[in-house]
Amino acid sequence: MLKKYLLAGLLVLVPLGITVWVLHFIISSLDQTILLLPEAWRPRFNGDTIPGMGIIFAFLLLFVTGAIASNVFGKQLVKAWESIVNRIPVVGAIYKSIKQLTDPVLSENGQAFSKAVLIEFPHPGSHTVAFLTNKVEGEVAAKLGETQVSVYVPTTPNPTSGYMLILPKHKVIELDMSVDQALKYIVSMGVAAPPIPGTTAVITDNIPLNKNTNA
Repeated sequence: MLKKYLLAGLLVLVPLGITVWVLHFIISSLDQTILLLPEAWRPRFNGDTIPGMGIIFAFLLLFVTGAIASNVFGKQLVKAWESIVNRIPVVGAIYKSIKQLTDPVLSENGQAFSKAVLIEFPHPGSHTVAFLTNKVEGEVAAKLGETQVSVYVPTTPNPTSGYMLILPKHKVIELDMSVDQALKYIVSMGVAAPPIPGTTAVITDNIPLNKNTNA
């Protein structure tokens, strides 16, 4: 009976505690953005910085930056800034690498993680859920000949690390589950199984995928 109650308590308090810890970490981190303001401009109450003001400031900073970068004049400023940064030794290489990673994910027309797919990994007969990232083009496509696609295979329970694989399109099967459902399935180590899919299909030449051929 004691063990039963302890486990029941853990099931309630562990998710709640982790959620509170994550929120505290996010709010504390965003509050540091207020340090970008001059000392005289920082809002205070009884001499202390007001908790949570960093979130408002970060939101305003993102909004104003996005508004400026979206117009013609702003785009020219961004290009000029990037040109300067890219010429700085070491800093330019780091900035360019990070931008290559973030642009496909954050851009409105980005194709990162466009579909959840099923592949054989790490050996024939063993399967895992992965994410379609793009169709392979350029030198790699020319060397391999057959139409290939790039997929990302995340590790569990931490999906931020994983493997990038290049596979023939006919070996990649599209899943009906959404990207969010697939991520939940991976993070939970297979415990949070998504609903039974309706149909699956072999990947087609076009990106995004369609479902008009049989697996």
